[in-house]
Amino acid sequence: MYTLQQYRESADYIQNKLGDFHPELLMILGSGLGGLAERMETPIYIPYAQIPHFKASTAIGHKGRFVAGMLGGKRVLMMQGRLHVYEGHSMQEAAYPVRVAKLLGVEKLIVTNAAGGVNLALSGGQLMVIKDYIKFTLDNPLMGPNLEEFGPRFPDMCTVFDPDWRALFARVAQEQGEPVAEGVYFYMTGPMYETPAEIRAIRALGGDAVGMSTVPEAIAANHCGMKILGVSLVTNMAAGVLDAPLSGEEVLAAAAKAGARFERLMTAFVAAI
Repeated sequence: MYTLQQYRESADYIQNKLGDFHPELLMILGSGLGGLAERMETPIYIPYAQIPHFKASTAIGHKGRFVAGMLGGKRVLMMQGRLHVYEGHSMQEAAYPVRVAKLLGVEKLIVTNAAGGVNLALSGGQLMVIKDYIKFTLDNPLMGPNLEEFGPRFPDMCTVFDPDWRALFARVAQEQGEPVAEGVYFYMTGPMYETPAEIRAIRALGGDAVGMSTVPEAIAANHCGMKILGVSLVTNMAAGVLDAPLSGEEVLAAAAKAGARFERLMTAFVAAI
């Protein structure tokens, strides 16, 4: 369990590194999508390993650092890599950076991921705006004593992902000529990919894409009262959809291929909010 003092010590360290720069937006970049951080103006780099109480990211394709700077005219704090439960982190550890960002004054979150397509109408390389999620794992980052400084004991979860932002993202995507779907993200802990039987069950339950991240951060951000946009890059079709094995290398390659499109669209969206 983390204490409020630990969150504050992490936030104070980061703010000291940022100086007079005060971020207004947190962006969490998913697997293979870290290239967006290279578009930042006047970047400031803060490795997670240097921040008090932070855990290091070990996932492939994740640099494990904050990058602060200007993007689309906004003051942005990016996570170039995130923490996953499958790395051995708890839900609280995976969501820890979100609460630290809240103490830095951040009120907005864009959370992205690479995901497997479950809905047969999706295709590899397509972007999906997350309208809701399904999580059947028993734990979550709010278990344990509630820290009232962040939010209420029993937060409402009816609208985790902001409808206005979802609509705006769709409009910006249309202007960019980028086809975007909207769907439900199904959270699984990993690190193994799902079995074909699990994918059939996820589809029957209403999941459109499946992945191993995003939900811990979204729960914590919603608890903190942040405005949230979630976007999945469907890098591959999930198990059993195609007659082919899945691999982490495939996911990163697909994300890299879509990287330039993702970066242009995200920059345009940030400029529009």
